[in-house]
Amino acid sequence: MSHTTGQAIAMIIYFVAMIIIGLWAYTRTKNLDDYMLGGRDLNPTVAALSAGAADMSGWLLMGLPGALYVAGIVEGWIAVGLTVGAWINWKVTAPRLRSYTQVVDSITVPSFLGTRLKDTSHLVRIVSGVIIFVFFTFYVSSGMVAGGTFFEAAFGMDYHLGMTIVAGVVVLYTLVGGFLAVSWTDMVQGIMMLLALLLVPIAGVIAIGGFGALAEGVNATNPDFLNLLGGKGGIYIISNLAWGLGYFGQPHIIVRFMALRSPKEAKAARRIGIGWMILSVAGAGGTAIVGIAANHFNIWKVVNDQAESVFILSGQKLFPALIAGFMLAAILAAIMSTISSQLLVTSSAVVEDVLNAKGNRSRDAASGIILGRIAVLTVAVLAAIFAWLRTDSILNLVAFAWAGFGAAFGPIIILALYWKKLTWKGALAGMLAGAVTVGVWGTFKWFDLYEIIPGFALALLAAYVVSKLTYTYDAQIDSQFDQAVRLSTATKEEIDAELGSFQQTHPRFDVSGAVYQG
Repeated sequence: MSHTTGQAIAMIIYFVAMIIIGLWAYTRTKNLDDYMLGGRDLNPTVAALSAGAADMSGWLLMGLPGALYVAGIVEGWIAVGLTVGAWINWKVTAPRLRSYTQVVDSITVPSFLGTRLKDTSHLVRIVSGVIIFVFFTFYVSSGMVAGGTFFEAAFGMDYHLGMTIVAGVVVLYTLVGGFLAVSWTDMVQGIMMLLALLLVPIAGVIAIGGFGALAEGVNATNPDFLNLLGGKGGIYIISNLAWGLGYFGQPHIIVRFMALRSPKEAKAARRIGIGWMILSVAGAGGTAIVGIAANHFNIWKVVNDQAESVFILSGQKLFPALIAGFMLAAILAAIMSTISSQLLVTSSAVVEDVLNAKGNRSRDAASGIILGRIAVLTVAVLAAIFAWLRTDSILNLVAFAWAGFGAAFGPIIILALYWKKLTWKGALAGMLAGAVTVGVWGTFKWFDLYEIIPGFALALLAAYVVSKLTYTYDAQIDSQFDQAVRLSTATKEEIDAELGSFQQTHPRFDVSGAVYQG
């Protein structure tokens, strides 16, 4: 078996497995809540690993090892910021968001904000839905570009053919299976990513001749590899750490919190998710170190302009064809898991938060699912058009979009969960302040400071000030807030029992101005 044939077989097995999971999820999808949130029935392992896989994308297997390979451990500050931010997000946001979204009967971030704040103008929901649609269309497109580039680099395949294959498979299982398919495929992809990132450095150390030879090769190539400052300034390090702020506002990540079986299980999910993240980041660092030493001893070569391929090249050199193919599939898994998650969140934003902005959830289950699938297909086609043109600015928008979502939604989510006096006008002011600040600051790059820092701060300030000026007491908002806090440590049985009793005497608020029972 040739090396190329073995790798191709591994790819085919991977693609077929993803489609099978999508078809299985199709049989479990009965209504729009199932399609968008999997019936709120994710166990901690699936929730944690799918959130991690949706988050990290190809950056974990290509971008981070490449940056460490070239510049040393100073490039790891971003990983530190992301790990700390993810831990705080699971700790602070997950349990209360899970309980609160069930209290107000919401299945998306914008619908949660609209119902939580009694936004009779519908502006919070519509504006946030449009923000998600616009940014994630480009985000999905960038993932398709990455998929096409991957096939081009790994197999010499035509870019457009590779992009079409990636887009076709990921759209198929997302279109058919919805949230359940995305979550389970993301879990499988997360396991693949972790195993690949651990196996490459382990096999690499053995191939190089042990830790002594590893240290010798790294010191000879880059004596400053372990320098935590690496000649960078304080603003650079602060900006990298600030990536962690973005977690609180990433819809494709926090939607996993809403889908947990219960708020109580957020604790177990946090431990699993952060454990996965620490091991994966360590594996990425180990891959870079092994690549440096291997290059020094001429075991295999990775030049600096191919630094982001250090994982690919190392896997191809260290393992037989079939296993190397699964290593390549792990990169594809990272890319596809992010695309699928963003595609589904964008779909939910269109159906639930723009078309259903007035809170009308009355349409039958079948039509709700059909609308969701039409939205997935629409976003996918738009994203594919941009990806086909291979516009570089789309890739550059990924970092910008992370800051945009983090600044526009992050402060509002935190305030909505922990401050009763947040108003819909304050939330709208904060969202707009965060998005505009990121746009302006990101354009002019003042002080080389990552735009999420001023964006997050100004969004928080605007939301607080406007809410203080526009706040009026509302008994139902206070009652729902207290209910969500009480249920934030509840089991599934407890939350279902209490909410069932609560909702018989407290009809859910419909932002059209009426009340309705679930």
